[in-house]
Parts: sequence; structure tokens; C-alpha cells
Amino acid sequence: MKIAMRSLLALMASALVSPAFAAPAAPAGPGGVELIMLVVMMVVFYFFLIRPQQKRAKEHKSLVENLNKGDEVVTSGGILGKIAKVTDDFVVVEISNNLEIKLQKQSIQATLPKGTIKSI
Repeated sequence: MKIAMRSLLALMASALVSPAFAAPAAPAGPGGVELIMLVVMMVVFYFFLIRPQQKRAKEHKSLVENLNKGDEVVTSGGILGKIAKVTDDFVVVEISNNLEIKLQKQSIQATLPKGTIKSI
């Protein structure tokens, strides 16, 4: 039993000591490749995600600024109507005869060609 215990302790000691004498790691290669890949990923991220979102926001801002009385519009909720009144931040949209709703300009999703509502 003593011999088995000694050999077990010797095995454990050698297992603990051997990593301390392990060969040193190989030197790292040049880090330029990782940096270039990071920059490429950032450029791709910009052109596929950020730039299109900025373009859509710019187009929507232009749409909202150019709303006029009589324009036929679609709201973000899908309601079709004709603009009856325009103020700085709000529009009054006539969605049926004698039925008007007041909306924020930002909730207008798109303008429609004239006569679209009557053709539906």
C-alpha cells in the first residue's frame, strides 16, 4: 500500500511540475491581418446597415416636410386618408366623409398618387 501511495504521489507531483517546464509558446505572428479584418468588418457594417438607415430617415424627413393639404397618404398604422389641414407638427387627415383624425406628421408613412383612395 505504501508503494502504491508513493507512486501515486510521484505521478501527481510530476503532473503538476511538468507544465511548469513546458516549452514556451511560439511567438505571435504579425497583428496586421486582424486589424485589417476588423476595419473591413466595420466598413461592411457601415455600408449595409448604417448608411441605408440614414438614407431612409432622410427620405422620410423630406416626405414629412413636403406634406400639403389635399395629399393622399398612408399612415404607419395602414390608414388611408386625405390631408385636410397641416400644422407644424400635426396633420388632420380625413379618412371618411365627416370623419377626421389628428396625427403627428411623423406617423405618415407614404404619399399616394392623386385619386388612389377613390379608386379603391
